[in-house]
This record gives sequence, structure tokens and C-alpha cells, in this order.
Amino acid sequence: MSAAPRITILPDHLVNQIAAGEVVDRPSSVVKELVENSLDAGATVIRIKLEQGGKRAIRVEDDGSGIEPGQLAAALQRHATSKISSLADLENVSSMGFRGEALPSIASVSRLALVSRVQHPESPHGWQVKVRRGEVSAPEPAAIEQGTRAEVLDLFYNVPARRKFLRADRTELQHAERFFKQLALGRFDLALELESDGRTRYQFPPATDRAQRERRIGKLCGHEFLQHSVWVDEQRGDLTLHGWVAEARYNRARADMQYFYVNGRPVRDRVVAHAVRKAFADVLFHGRHPAFVLFLGLPAAAVDVNVHPQKLEVRFRESRMVHDFLFSSLSRALSDAGAGAGALRPGSELGMGMAVGAGIQLGITLPVREQIRAYAAVLGSDARQSGHEAMAGEEADIPLLGFALAQLHGVYILSQNAHGLVLTDMHAAHERITYERLKSLQAGDGIKTQRLLVPLVVVVSESEADFAEAASEELLVLGLVVDRSGPESLVLRELPALLAHGDPSALLKDVISNLQNDGQSSRVEEASNDIFSTMACHGSVRANRRLNGDEMNALLRDMEATERSGQCNHGRPTWIQLDMQTLDRLFLRGR
Repeated sequence: MSAAPRITILPDHLVNQIAAGEVVDRPSSVVKELVENSLDAGATVIRIKLEQGGKRAIRVEDDGSGIEPGQLAAALQRHATSKISSLADLENVSSMGFRGEALPSIASVSRLALVSRVQHPESPHGWQVKVRRGEVSAPEPAAIEQGTRAEVLDLFYNVPARRKFLRADRTELQHAERFFKQLALGRFDLALELESDGRTRYQFPPATDRAQRERRIGKLCGHEFLQHSVWVDEQRGDLTLHGWVAEARYNRARADMQYFYVNGRPVRDRVVAHAVRKAFADVLFHGRHPAFVLFLGLPAAAVDVNVHPQKLEVRFRESRMVHDFLFSSLSRALSDAGAGAGALRPGSELGMGMAVGAGIQLGITLPVREQIRAYAAVLGSDARQSGHEAMAGEEADIPLLGFALAQLHGVYILSQNAHGLVLTDMHAAHERITYERLKSLQAGDGIKTQRLLVPLVVVVSESEADFAEAASEELLVLGLVVDRSGPESLVLRELPALLAHGDPSALLKDVISNLQNDGQSSRVEEASNDIFSTMACHGSVRANRRLNGDEMNALLRDMEATERSGQCNHGRPTWIQLDMQTLDRLFLRGR
């Protein structure tokens, strides 16, 4: 029998290389760690310089508080930090990093030079230390302004297995640029510069007001994002949310334009992702992704930022409260966008899919002629007037979607408003109106249940059965009447009437999974909404159906009173605006 292996203590250099695997996987992660040190040092100016995508050299220079000469060597030791000294500090951490892992880890897989100078009359110059194969040199004088410069050369030169997994220079540069964009969008107060192989790729001065911030966003996200974005500014107790969210028409094939910050820290979080997805559920094409730059603020003690080695994920102590706040704030912003906010943006060629009125008027509830007469009475005009004649009244009283002029090929309604010409997809518009009506009726009366003639036995795991038994009240609120019938089985006796023709077993399992994982379930709501969407599509006016003037105007008025009527429930725009300036350009008038 062979002897048991001896337990030995690893040498520091190997420990550092193992730690480097947690925080350093490519040049962009080195840039991230160095920049976060700069932020914690109070820097207002940060310059990043890369060679060969960062594989050859990475230099990060800042104007922060600097490091005392006698502290330079200590900064390169594991678990060294100036940011945490007690458990209370750890529970209320607000710095970007604090474990003291980054510098020694980076030094273990590269050639590192650290130069720093503090602002002090007795510090006429900076000091420098170098690390080679774990050995830290003695500090020596070096030329530098106030702040710190970290220079990382030949990343992974001593770990060939790691170096061969690095990609082409261009690919590594793209990863670094992605981090730089994230930084530039999250810290408008900083002056930032990114240089690659001697060429300046980005250079931003501080952005102190909203206009300056939007100029920066335009350069990083594109001006089209700005033209279609809605400003969000919400507060509830200690929670705040502000930033820009693009209307549903501006969407992406990938989730590559989603910037979310918690107390200034960029994060990914399933609570946030679910709240955003739910807010966009009724207005976004399937498989498409929204775009946003959003900032959530809350007390430091209300969020745990140390649940991921690179601090990319967080854990909220009151996740349900955060979820509901995000969902309601974004839903309100999207509804306001559908209520005329920014319908005709300066500089926009096309104002698309906006409506007026925050209340919900469900369907064409009055006979169309009564609606037109009622509206005409408000305008003080004769109900027998055509929409075109009514335009002769006060422009201030002209509704956003105007008055119908004609119907084009049985598909589009052409109407005239104070700004010019509006084109409305009548089927998409009526589909949204019908869909919102169905949802409102369901919300008003609660979820109607239907008793199964033969109760359905559903086989689940023992843990799922335990959970369902304990959560019977929550399931009942969702329209599911469930009893336990065995260690690994449940009996479903009632379910939402609208879902009676679906797959009850799969529905119950999905709801239990949602409740276990998220503490809530939107499965019933989502399934109901899918059915509402199908019903609305079949119940709306079809293409090639001829509408008279009264019917067209009644449809336009209903749109103006319906929430989110700028898009149908599949995410398509319901109307577009062509203003007079756009029409004049099309016909070269004034040239």
C-alpha cells in the first residue's frame, strides 16, 4: 500500500497564481482590476493604454490619492487593503474592491511596475517598485504627477498554458473596449481616455449635466438609441432609479446594450433581469432584447456585493421589493412613452408609435357615431363635419393622431394632425386595444378558476411536493387549487379557466419552479397573456376590411386612450408620424 500523500503549504508565488485564476483571465480583466483601484483612490482622470490588445502591455494611470513610498510593497501583498478594517466595513462596503488580491495576482503572471506619488510638499517626485517572479524590488525615485501608474507587461509570459488561450489582438481589444464603455457610462464624473497601439480610440471630459451625459451616451451607444430613449427618474423610500431606457421599437438581437449599475457598480442580476423582461413583456418581439442605461441606488447594507469573485453579481436583501420597484418604474416609463412622451423628437426623421392619455378606454365601447359626436361636441363642431373640416378648428384641440383622411389598401389609416401626416396600422392598433381590454377585465374580476371533472395527479419530486403543500395559499392566489396526495405526488383540482385547454401538469410544475427559484411566479400571467394575445389577434379588425370615417376616427380615439398603444402586443409599431419638415424634404420644397 502506498503512503498517504503529505500535506504541504503552497509557496506564495503559486498561491498568487491560483488566485490570479479568479480575477485575471484576459487583458480586459487586468484593466478592470487596475481601474477599480484607481476609482477607490478617488481618481478624477483615468488613462488606459494598451499594446497588442493588452497582451504586450497595459498601462493605467490616474490622478488619485497615490500610495506612500513605504506602502508600495505592502500593496503587493495578499489580503492587503486600506478599505476594510472590521466586519461593519465589510457589511457596508462601498468601494469597488477590497480583498487585496488583484495586484499580487496580476504580478504573479506578468512583469509589473507600480509607480505612485502622493500630494505632499515633502514628495517632490514619485516612487516605483517592480515585481519579477514574485520578488518585489526596493522603492526607487520615478517621474510622475500626483496619482498612480500601473504597468503590466507580457501577460501570462510565465504561464504558457494560459497565454495560448488568449485571442487575437483585435478580439482582446474589443473586450477591453466593452469594459471601457461600461466604465464611461457608469461614471460620468470622470475624464477618461483609451489608447490602443498609439491611437486614441476614446477621450471624454467629465459630463456634469444631462446634455453632456447624453452626448457621451450618443458616442458610445449611438444617437439612434438616444432618439428612442425615455428618461427614467423614480424614487420610493431608499430606492432610486434613473437613466435611459429605449422604447420597444428600438431593440437588439443580443443583450449587448444593457448597462445596469447598482450604487455605481456594473452588475448582472437575475432579479433585475426578470423585472426588465416582465416590464417589456407586452411590447417586445419574441427573441429581441431591450436597451438601457440605468442606475439603481439603495443603502449599501441592503445589497451584498461580495457574492462573485469579480463582483459582477449582487444579492439584494429585499429582492422582492427591488423587483417590484424596478418593474413598476420601467412599466410606467414605457407607458408614458406610449402616451406621447417624445413623439416628435428634435432631429428625428420619424416619430413612431406614440399615443396620448394615461387612462385605459377598453375597446370601442360606445357606438362609433356616438364617440365621434361626443368628441365633436368637445371641439364645438358639427358631428356631420368630416375630419378634414374639423382641422380648421383650434390646433391645440386636435388630438395627437388627428382626424382620418382615408384608408389605404384596407390596411392603413391616413390621418392629419397638427404636425403633419399619421399612418396607422389598423389591425395592430385594434389588437393592442383588445389585448388591454382582456387584461383589464381579468384583473378586475380576478383569476377565474375552473374545476376539473377528473382531478389530475401530477408526479413531482419530494421537495417540490413539500414546497407546494407549504405554498398552497400562494398557489390559490394564482388560480391553482392543489392538494398533496403522496410523498411525490400532487392533485390538481382547479386551474385558471383561460388555461383549461393547455397542459395543466406542465403549468403546475412551472409555477412551483418559479415560486421556488424567484419567490414569485409570472407563469400563469405569461400564459394568460399569450392566450389574450391570440384572442386579441383574432378579435381585431382584419386587413382589407373597409372602415368608414366614423369607424376610423373612433379607432384613433381609442388608441389615444389605451396604455402602450404605440406598439401591438407583439412589439410592432402601430403608427408613425411624418411631420411637415420631413414631407417638405421628401418633395425638395424650399430648395
